[in-house]
Amino acid sequence: MHRISRSLLALASLGLSSSILAGCGSSATPSAPSPAQQAVIALAAQTSPNWWFPVISSADYGDSNFQMNVMMYVPLIHISKTDGIDYHRSLAQSVTANSTGTRYVITLNKKWHWSNGQPVTAQDVVFTWDILQATSTGAANLPWGYGGAGSGGIPTRWTSVVAQGSDTVVVTLNTPSNPNWFIHNGLAQIVPVPSFVWNRYPHNMLQELRFIQSVANSPGNAAFNVVDGPYRFSHMVPNDYWSFVPNPNYDGHKSTLKKVIFQYETSPSSEFLGLRNGTINVGYLPTSEWKARTQLTGDRMTTPYEFGFTFLQPDYNSAAPGGLGPVFQNLYVRQAMEMGIDQPAIVQAFFHGYGVSENDPIPSRPKTVFYDTSLKQVIYPFNPAQGKQILEDHGWQLQNGVMTKKGVKLEFTLLYISGSQSSANIVQLIKQDWAQEGIVINLQSGPFDQVLSTAQQSDPTKWNMAFWGTPSWTYEPDYYPTGGSFYLTNAGANQGGYNNPNMDTLIKNSYAPGTPAQITSALDQYLSYAAHQLPVLWLPYTPIFNEHSANLHGTVQTYNPITTFLYPNYWTISN
Repeated sequence: MHRISRSLLALASLGLSSSILAGCGSSATPSAPSPAQQAVIALAAQTSPNWWFPVISSADYGDSNFQMNVMMYVPLIHISKTDGIDYHRSLAQSVTANSTGTRYVITLNKKWHWSNGQPVTAQDVVFTWDILQATSTGAANLPWGYGGAGSGGIPTRWTSVVAQGSDTVVVTLNTPSNPNWFIHNGLAQIVPVPSFVWNRYPHNMLQELRFIQSVANSPGNAAFNVVDGPYRFSHMVPNDYWSFVPNPNYDGHKSTLKKVIFQYETSPSSEFLGLRNGTINVGYLPTSEWKARTQLTGDRMTTPYEFGFTFLQPDYNSAAPGGLGPVFQNLYVRQAMEMGIDQPAIVQAFFHGYGVSENDPIPSRPKTVFYDTSLKQVIYPFNPAQGKQILEDHGWQLQNGVMTKKGVKLEFTLLYISGSQSSANIVQLIKQDWAQEGIVINLQSGPFDQVLSTAQQSDPTKWNMAFWGTPSWTYEPDYYPTGGSFYLTNAGANQGGYNNPNMDTLIKNSYAPGTPAQITSALDQYLSYAAHQLPVLWLPYTPIFNEHSANLHGTVQTYNPITTFLYPNYWTISN
């Protein structure tokens, strides 16, 4: 979400999400930067990278990990700021599809090399695909599963991925497909690694996956030394910082910075102090420090909207605590809950008027060709009295302040990420408003990584509902914004275990080829259904309050709201 979310200069959207970045690291934090040499970037509060291999596990499928990959590896397909394909920055020089969209010929650009001088080859692409495929099958004996399974037709739609020589890869699908969708959501998921380094067990995939898992959180391991991206990993102090230095053999735009540091943050207030005293070059303005923003005299603030959305995630599994999984499966229950969420109040009270009410998976900001203007009006506006009436009309009765039916109570724990005052404020307001409907929630906070690893279908008995912050999901790697990553049955990021055959059909229809009008209509039908069906509970969409040092140039111009990645190799620092 989850690709959960990531942000401009502060990486506020990193991971299924974290909207507000926070606090300085421990006493081991590296010394203040030499202005012309390095940039220090604040990570999201209590969020740390923990999976460095480009095929990211479902339990670690967060933005901080995606950002670390971007530092070290070049993607097969680079998504532009306008959600197009930038072949100049892609490993692929071109992709051609047949008339039915079932066969794709990928020609690699020969300019790209690994840091040891060896060329990036078709064999590297195929090996990385083999890992993607193996970890997307859902087999019970896998040591870990891929978080993007289900998106881009992975793995069921892919028939074969074959190298033809060193520079050509041919991908064959078993179903006619919209090439725009497949290139964006399928091919763009491949971030190749050097097969000559990683392919340790060519005849034993389980052993290969166990090896990857064993080093995935050890970026200092020798396996990570060979890269083709702008940086190579340098040093880390757990829960403090992770540093990178330029890859001198990078074949793209080389960094003028001598070092880039991603710094662990403990609280919004300490992160704010880091911005104020100049030890953090790139960060965010905590909403709790809004009135003190004038103290950041050496910084500049921007408020970009990332391509994503914000939501509460119910656990639909029948094994969920309190018997509430089957309860959440009832649309009327979700409708009542949505009517108890005061989106305008959240925007005004906690985001100082920045933000918009939303009710579907495509945000109105940033503006994209995918937004369906017919969904502009909120479908389930705030009305707790009506929400309560809906529950009563379906046989729920208020007993000791809690709606109860056949011994089941609408009382449960809501997990949310710690370290973000705005997230805490939002869930407190929802708690108060839901109480008017007889819905009682107990709030439990934890670090982002902990909430993400808990709120999974691998053990649905541990949770009822989760909130990842704002934004909660950004569209990567599903850059063509269908619901295949998170609403399709058994999708890798379907944390809630949502299962709806009609939704599955509409999502798969949006993959199909056709005329431009047919393709747009298919996507709009999915969006309308999702808006009305509430597979998640919609929350308002807000921008990120990013801060960067006035003498740090290129951060705003090179920031990509679609991928939400930072590209420090394009930054410069002036005296």
